[in-house]
Amino acid sequence: MMAVRGLFLLLVLAGIWTAVHSYERPPPRDNIFVSLSGNLDSTSPQQVHVSLVGEDRMRISWITDDQAPPIIEYGTASGTYEFSGNGTTSSYKYIFYKSGQIHDVVIGPLKPNTTYYYRCGTDSAHEFSFKTPPAQFPVTFSVAGQTGWTKSTLQHISKSNYDVFLLPGDLSYADYNQRLWDSFARLVEPLASHKPWMVTVGNHEIEKLPVIHPQSFTSYNSRWHMPFEESGSGSNLYYSFDVAGVHVVMLGSYTEFEVGSPQYEWASADLARVDRGKTPWTLVLIHAPWYNSNTAHQGEYESVGMKKAMEGLLYGARVDVVFAGHVHAYERFVRVYDDKPNNCGPVHITIGDGGNREGLVKKYLDPQPEISAFREASFGHGQLEVMNATHALWTWHRNDDDEAIVADSVWLTSLSSDPTCKKP
Repeated sequence: MMAVRGLFLLLVLAGIWTAVHSYERPPPRDNIFVSLSGNLDSTSPQQVHVSLVGEDRMRISWITDDQAPPIIEYGTASGTYEFSGNGTTSSYKYIFYKSGQIHDVVIGPLKPNTTYYYRCGTDSAHEFSFKTPPAQFPVTFSVAGQTGWTKSTLQHISKSNYDVFLLPGDLSYADYNQRLWDSFARLVEPLASHKPWMVTVGNHEIEKLPVIHPQSFTSYNSRWHMPFEESGSGSNLYYSFDVAGVHVVMLGSYTEFEVGSPQYEWASADLARVDRGKTPWTLVLIHAPWYNSNTAHQGEYESVGMKKAMEGLLYGARVDVVFAGHVHAYERFVRVYDDKPNNCGPVHITIGDGGNREGLVKKYLDPQPEISAFREASFGHGQLEVMNATHALWTWHRNDDDEAIVADSVWLTSLSSDPTCKKP
């Protein structure tokens, strides 16, 4: 045990040294822990969340403390469950922690733009509901990174009329404390059980400890099963999916991305398959931003190295927008490629300001770069309303007192509709 404590101390000290020598961060806030509701028993569903699988199916995941059947009953009227689906149950261990029973059921085919009511396992006391996204435009995405600890942001998101939630990494901020994964999933359940959450990994999901737990992403992969198989990916850390007329690519900043790596080869093939007649818009999510004028996280290999390896790939595919997290602030860039304004490059948006226990990073490089259109260190979330094949409205909503204030907005035109930006 002394060795374990010593290792944790070294990790903590290393983190403090890095923070002090790279940028000044506000002191950490106290952890928030969401306990199990008093009206749930050991087989009651908790930590329920849904995610998209293909064009007409949904994955429902939940946890029970004890064994329960992985069954979903569902229908289009409350209290009436015409359909059912069966799935799998698993669990995992992390040092001295053992998870509850993780249930995973894929249901469908489902009708678009329809509310379904469902119950998990044999529990008849708790009914949930979700709404499927539309099959065609318009479609709205809510976007926020670092969501682990800011309840006000989640409340603002819950009041917005969105179809799919996109999260570019850093979910729970558990950082080895597995009970915080449980707490996070209970916190977000009211949203994540009602609208599909599509997520990718950040550095806080790695949770690798030399000798003690040498595997990375154990908790993330066990709890947040994304549709990587359906997109031909060999890893839950990168995948893609379609919603209405939008193709969304989720990339992993903390797994191999160099030219020739499995992720690079998969991304190259995935982007080459995109039919812009069917999906005129292409979005990409990463965690570590490739463009960043905040003093935080400058020069990190996950940013610089991935940009060097993959920026040309995304530019050649005419990706419209790249969302990133990691930096605890908001910043929007003009269309850019190779560090210069380029009308056929993606708009890069850092949206790592959803909330976290570490606080905001408030220092920016001076002067503001020409390619940086708007930047502000405030908590908030973004919304992308894709109106049709050619136009979309991006808005960033700052948390101002108890209101979500629109502080930045821009109309975007799809690159597929721009005759000067035809693929080379």
